[in-house]
Amino acid sequence: MRLLGAMLAVLLLAGPASAQLVNENLLVTFPAGYKAGWQDKKPNLQMTELVPNSEAVENWTEMVTIQTFFGMKAAPEQFRDRLAKLWISSCSGGAARDVAKGPQNGYATLTWFLSCPLNPSTGKPEMTWVKGIQGNDSFYVVQKAFKFMPSNEQLAPWTEYLNKVQVCDTRLPDRPCPKLTPVR
Repeated sequence: MRLLGAMLAVLLLAGPASAQLVNENLLVTFPAGYKAGWQDKKPNLQMTELVPNSEAVENWTEMVTIQTFFGMKAAPEQFRDRLAKLWISSCSGGAARDVAKGPQNGYATLTWFLSCPLNPSTGKPEMTWVKGIQGNDSFYVVQKAFKFMPSNEQLAPWTEYLNKVQVCDTRLPDRPCPKLTPVR
């Protein structure tokens, strides 16, 4: 698993292997067996969709989505409320439920899940776990989606994965970033 800093800036704008993190960074890993299926960067948003190596973003059964909303100043609850409202209005029987809340490395975080018993656009059930982090510079979101209802055993590694996602800032001693090891 590769460590990505600055919300995929390392991935999208890769510099020298010895570069270190600077300023505020989202720390997230590429899950083993996943590849970048789609990515885009705009002035206010950077987004990457990861799918299993054997799948494509056009026809996925599982997906990890990583987003940075540059300059967005929102509490995780505000983001959750907007997303949940859209989700529930587009899925009969859709639901949202909080899973975990509290500061992580000094940043407000919230993890919740969205479920849809039958997504009208795919005809399949869908469940998405979402972690939102309110940074000082941006708002960060990492999602794990399934086009099926996963078992507890299937969810366990993804709960651990989302728990490890965090934000750090090299400008703030109480929110340190890890030192990156050069890739050789």
